[in-house]
Amino acid sequence: MSTPLNSLTHHATARAQQRGLPPLIMDWLDTYGARTLGGGGAEIIYFDKASRQKLERDVGAQVVDRLRPLLDAYLVMSGDGAVITVGWRFKRVLQH
Repeated sequence: MSTPLNSLTHHATARAQQRGLPPLIMDWLDTYGARTLGGGGAEIIYFDKASRQKLERDVGAQVVDRLRPLLDAYLVMSGDGAVITVGWRFKRVLQH
């Protein structure tokens, strides 16, 4: 998988800074996140139960527990692998 930090658009960089989304969480999203198709061929990447469990196995339950509020993040990746935007989820991601 590509590291999203290497392919952030200017918009995504601005949104990550404005929304206080740490680079570590974006990296974890790319590595562990669940993926679903969004509009226009983009991919929405977020943490679901299974991806949180995989993350917990690799980094430890204590780390995941302390960073739990940050795991409500998502990112949107274009078909060419560029991160278009990032943000915080306030509701469930609908599966298509």
